[in-house]
Amino acid sequence: MPTYVAFLRAINLGKNRKFAKAEIIAATEAAGGKDVLTHINTGNVRLTTSLRSRAKVEAALERTYPERAGFDVPTIVYTPAELVAIADDARELSEARPDLERHYVYLLKQEPEAALVAELESRSDDVNAAVVRDRAVHLLLGPGYQAGGVDPFKCERTLRVVATNRNRNVITTLAERWCS
Repeated sequence: MPTYVAFLRAINLGKNRKFAKAEIIAATEAAGGKDVLTHINTGNVRLTTSLRSRAKVEAALERTYPERAGFDVPTIVYTPAELVAIADDARELSEARPDLERHYVYLLKQEPEAALVAELESRSDDVNAAVVRDRAVHLLLGPGYQAGGVDPFKCERTLRVVATNRNRNVITTLAERWCS
């Protein structure tokens, strides 16, 4: 059975939208997932399933999660090979910019339109940059980064896609643990 890595959007933020690990695992299993693992409490899920496409996995999880969570949970799914490629890109981009204060990766539900990618990337300067590769945006924030300013580029709004973000460390850790 194929393995997938799912990223849940906007869960466990403050007091609201709580979705406990045990409930995530139970809901993923109810959607047909097997060998389910989670990493930290921000909605990172590894599963195997008989479903053979990313879209089908996303749809199955998005149908099942509200029953356990009590709210809609947009879900963005990657194959292990896709996640490894994103992690490799993250390492490459970070190594080229040793001055980075933060490196966030926006995980996109679908690949954005080329014109919107060009618009987003045109906002880059010598300090901060947005680099889009396939279904991921690497947000590279250099000196002067304002704590709490996770998305000064407004990636999701600009690209008009559903997205969730993780920091570089989470992406590379998951690729190493779950995709090798």
